[in-house]
Amino acid sequence: METLLDILKVYGRIVTILPWLLIVTLFMGKRSIGEVPVFDFLIIIVLGAVAGADIADPDIPHLYTFLALSGIGGLQILVSKLKLKSRFLGRLITFEPTIVVRNGTFIVENLKKIRYSLDNVLQMLREKDIFDIKDVELALIEPNGRLTAFKKPHKSPVTVEDLGIKKISSNIAYPVIVEGKIESKVLSQLDLTERWLLQQLEKKGLNLIDIFFASVNANHELHVSLKGSDKKSKLEIKH
Repeated sequence: METLLDILKVYGRIVTILPWLLIVTLFMGKRSIGEVPVFDFLIIIVLGAVAGADIADPDIPHLYTFLALSGIGGLQILVSKLKLKSRFLGRLITFEPTIVVRNGTFIVENLKKIRYSLDNVLQMLREKDIFDIKDVELALIEPNGRLTAFKKPHKSPVTVEDLGIKKISSNIAYPVIVEGKIESKVLSQLDLTERWLLQQLEKKGLNLIDIFFASVNANHELHVSLKGSDKKSKLEIKH
């Protein structure tokens, strides 16, 4: 009889704990499983372990499991908000994009840092229909482990705009302002200065404090995204 009660208790916990786990996960934010950062991945593992232990062991107080799941979910939400306010914190608990190929040449030092082999990168390039390393202008490993590759201009697919027009330079845009802060290292790599950047903003009638994100391409063309501009163009998608 006691065994039967334990079995019923296990099934009862499955019915109650899974909906609560779903609610906690939904509150943590919408994100594809393949794009989960390291910290969020650890959170998911812990959530699964806590829920699994509660279901498998009827002797564990059910209330404590609910409190633990709520606390873990709350911690993830808090850390996510802090990451939005502090890029430094975000860099501490997540990986940064790592350049692995530049101008058709592997960056061996970076491959060693992220412990990726040549076979790993070559396979990921083939998945993007790139079979010759010399065709790659820039390739990097994103924080989620995926590879982003940009072909050299003369190897890029032809578009309507390209018909009869010779490509002069690449269209890669480099971030020079992120969340209102100037990326000095990026500017120096582009042979540009903070003074030049501020002059460009002045020409557009903008101040640094107004900028959320700004990028510069190889032609030194500046693209700016203002703080709060997303509110004006917010579009709700219903399904």
